[in-house]
Amino acid sequence: MTKNEPHKMRNIDWYLNKILNLFLMVCGAALIWILFQVTCIATFKIPSDSMEPALLAGDNILVNKCVMGGRLFNVWDALGDKEVDIYRLPGLGKVKRNDVLVFNFPYLEQRWDSVAFRVMKYYVKRCVALPGDTFEISRGHYKVHGYTSVLGNLRSQDDLMRIVERGLEGDCGIVMRGYPYSDIVYWDIMNFGPLYLPAKGDVIEMTSKHVALYRNVIEWEQKKKLLLRGDTALLNDSVIHTYRFKENYYFVAGDKVMNSQDSRYWGLLPEPFIVGKAVRIWKSVDRNTDKIRWNRIFKKIE
Repeated sequence: MTKNEPHKMRNIDWYLNKILNLFLMVCGAALIWILFQVTCIATFKIPSDSMEPALLAGDNILVNKCVMGGRLFNVWDALGDKEVDIYRLPGLGKVKRNDVLVFNFPYLEQRWDSVAFRVMKYYVKRCVALPGDTFEISRGHYKVHGYTSVLGNLRSQDDLMRIVERGLEGDCGIVMRGYPYSDIVYWDIMNFGPLYLPAKGDVIEMTSKHVALYRNVIEWEQKKKLLLRGDTALLNDSVIHTYRFKENYYFVAGDKVMNSQDSRYWGLLPEPFIVGKAVRIWKSVDRNTDKIRWNRIFKKIE
């Protein structure tokens, strides 16, 4: 070994230690960021105009997961369209009426007869009814029994009423028929309900009407088929007279009521599918011009 070789070895060790420390710092920062995204804050881009004027296509929003608590589930199973158990961390608040929510869309494409967890498909809508509420739509306007404040975008609801009164809904491409698409219950988006939003632990009588209204979520909770034979409800081959719900359910609607695929069409939103509450716009880009809309940066979502 020459006189300079120990010095060279020390230099190599020094550089290796620096690289290792830098690698560990990057991995630690990435892990902290992933944990932050899972438990606290997420970002989403608004792809459509269904929440105008509150949110525009091209808005990038921050979603607060702490309100309900971040979700934990097997991502790989979810990506493979397998059944997953979803757990929540403790939440720091509660969802309120008129909060804007981000959630996983609860149905497969064009199949609104069975609830399914779509891990890569997110929607943004306004919550207009909570678990335990009785919700209805009268002449296009949203109502919750016992609640007197405005729900959703009142101006857009007025616009829909005027369009329908003039018989122009076909010209505007508005689909009138609403959930639950049953011969027993015929509702449309102008006159809908009353519909009770089940809370966890609620027990209902299994009438033919209740089978029509709650079939999808009961089948999702039980992983069994709910059938109606005459006036008798059967869960697979077992006759049931009552049912106790395992989850909370919400009703959500887009602010642009003429162009929104929401609960009026597909029904109840299970609580485990909710990501969190949309709170602020952190970036906004006009899709037509690719220019930043500076007046929307850090705007609070209301």
